[in-house]
Amino acid sequence: MQMKTCFVNILIAALFFAIPSTGVISGEENSPKPWDQWRGPTRDGQFVGPRWPDSLSEVSLVQEWRVDLPQSYSGPVVTPSLVFVTGTEGKKTEIVLALDRKTGKQRWRAEWPGAMTVPFFAASNGSWIRSTPAFDGNSLFVAGMRDVLVSLNSETGAEQWRVDFVKEFGTPVPSFGFVCSPLVDGDALYVQAGASFVKLDKHTGKILWQTLKDDGGMMGSAFSSPIVTTLVGVRQIVVQTREKLAGINPDTGAVLWEQKVPSYRGMNILTPVIFEDAIFTSSYQNKSWLFGLENNNGQFKLNELWTEKAQGYMSTPVVVDGHAYIHLQNQRFACIDLRSGERTWTSTPYGKYASLVAQEDRILALDQAGK
Repeated sequence: MQMKTCFVNILIAALFFAIPSTGVISGEENSPKPWDQWRGPTRDGQFVGPRWPDSLSEVSLVQEWRVDLPQSYSGPVVTPSLVFVTGTEGKKTEIVLALDRKTGKQRWRAEWPGAMTVPFFAASNGSWIRSTPAFDGNSLFVAGMRDVLVSLNSETGAEQWRVDFVKEFGTPVPSFGFVCSPLVDGDALYVQAGASFVKLDKHTGKILWQTLKDDGGMMGSAFSSPIVTTLVGVRQIVVQTREKLAGINPDTGAVLWEQKVPSYRGMNILTPVIFEDAIFTSSYQNKSWLFGLENNNGQFKLNELWTEKAQGYMSTPVVVDGHAYIHLQNQRFACIDLRSGERTWTSTPYGKYASLVAQEDRILALDQAGK
């Protein structure tokens, strides 16, 4: 990846490759582990596999290969044999690469014209592809900046179907691009696109329902990515829009509950974090919340359990032993006790943004410069 103020995807990928290879566990536990979508298989940033080394020194991690990548916000999708990455090339073309996990050699490449320019106040951070793809074992689902969703054959890169939400719904191209990372759940695919939250058939791209509609454009079109979970005994999709949190019935699209989340310019970016029967989120230039959900014979109620002045931005926290570890708008890390809402510590500044992955009592943090 070319270095400016860009995100160094090559280093993100290198961490995922090197860490499993350093394990000393034998048998199935030491086999290659998949990282098949945004924040991993359970979309919570938790890595299950061989224990990570005690340090990230050259003694602990040996670089096996290195590949230059185009500019991107997207994270890698890792299977036992392949690594999928996306990027924006030459400010005009969106590309998808499939790399051999063992060697880094390119297996295939797919591309399409689709680049755009985000608003001037965000342009200094790049107009590159944002969304992380999702992989279901056969197909790779990729979101392009101009509100398109593409299904690719994971072995060949051949396009299987494409949905252009601007054409489907007559909505404007989102001002910041297609940011939401697709969620695969069974035969369904869920995305925030077309100025709404949408369920599609993953095999055909057929739109099954649409809910949580907004006006799109500058103040609509969400940034956050959904998760599937069970809260108060009810399986649901939890999604954060530019204005609110919501629980959605995955079968019907019915809104089970809603909660406003105020944020400057609607910059609600974090993926909702589940803790027991509660939802944590943190918003730009506002604060952090934990909302507890009640289920009274099918009537849902969300209660504010606590607030904390910590202001999140782009980095979704990981949870370890009941504590949320979050990178804040002020570039510091903080640890928040999710039961009490107490902030137990705050670090010195570290990076403008950070991607976090946890394994037991250890957390990997990678900033926008690849550190």
